Amino acid sequence: MEARNIKQRPDKDQPTSLSFDSQAVHSGNITDATTGAIRTPIVMANSYKLPDDPSSLDWSDSQTLFYNRNSGHNQLCLERKLAAMERAEEAVVFSTGVAALHAIFFTFLKSGDHVVVSDVTYEAVWRLFGELLPERYGIETTFVDINDLAAVRAAVRPNTKLIHAETIANPTTKVADVAALAAIAQDSSVMLSIDATFTPPPMFRGLEHGADFVVHSLTKYINGHGDAMGGAVVGRAGLMQKLKGDALVDVGGSISPFNAWLIMRGSVTLPLRLARHMSTAQTVAAFLDQDPRIAYVMFPGLRSHPQHDLALRQFGGTGYGAVMAFAVKGNPEVQNRFVANLRLITSAVSLGHDESLIVHVGKEGRGGSDRYPDMLREYGHLRLSIGLEDPDDLIADIKFALGETFS
Repeated sequence: MEARNIKQRPDKDQPTSLSFDSQAVHSGNITDATTGAIRTPIVMANSYKLPDDPSSLDWSDSQTLFYNRNSGHNQLCLERKLAAMERAEEAVVFSTGVAALHAIFFTFLKSGDHVVVSDVTYEAVWRLFGELLPERYGIETTFVDINDLAAVRAAVRPNTKLIHAETIANPTTKVADVAALAAIAQDSSVMLSIDATFTPPPMFRGLEHGADFVVHSLTKYINGHGDAMGGAVVGRAGLMQKLKGDALVDVGGSISPFNAWLIMRGSVTLPLRLARHMSTAQTVAAFLDQDPRIAYVMFPGLRSHPQHDLALRQFGGTGYGAVMAFAVKGNPEVQNRFVANLRLITSAVSLGHDESLIVHVGKEGRGGSDRYPDMLREYGHLRLSIGLEDPDDLIADIKFALGETFS
């Protein structure tokens, strides 16, 4: 629960008057004027009734309801909720998290620009900056250890336009110092984008640490049920309006009304789910860390994590997310055998679901294994996303799987 001093009367129509838990319930929700339904209904329309004289419309307007590629009722409601939860001026939602990331790069970069990117980042971002954007549009990229602030500062060039990192990096759990990166960006007159998928609010709000853009894959924690895809960018109104005009309206990465409605529904329980995710993750990580059959555990909540002190300072000790990287002692065949022996934890991609998910990432990500610490290069790794199951059941599942793997 997020502490708040009540200085004004709580009003569900005034999101800033509410605590985060109350915002999660009420923000963005609009009572249906036709039926009186107290929950925003799914509006499965691609077009809306035009005014008597439509010639005055701005056909690129992303606020007026007339065509669902520009804006839809469920999309706008979800954007209002996300802006309130992130304490942002505005939010833009897209069909996927990658569409949201691409929207920033497409809108604010051009040929000849340079970008500084964390050397551990989501695979799609690695390919965009390592291959597609340089080869097709002449955008230059320097991948850098985001924890080496001197290296980040040294990588900035006169034509640098953007620094991009993840609060907790996928899949190795490297933690970025967002405030320090923001200081470098501001000193260099460049923008900072942060993928905060692993750290949704109220755990962390990147805008309050100086980021220009905060990105979420809504598919993950904010939806939380593994049944809808979406992405979002939050930030200042001027930047968000440019994103909408360029990447939403004229590229067409709009979210479906049904997915927007599902994510809106899922977000109501985010505060409760996130607290359970994080407390269980801490328990499971501590168990793995003391088992001699485990080669290593990378989880920011453990003191052994290289950025534990940073994580404690940055996230305020409320939690460290719910994703960890680890490996059992052995080669890739042993890792696969361990995963096959699990009966409760599901072998599948994605994270932030109600069920715990594990995936064998292997020894190398795109760009080569030199991006990873020695222990990850030696054993490869498993990415475990902790769900909402009883922590004792999860630990028992891991114990039995380990016993069968090493019997």
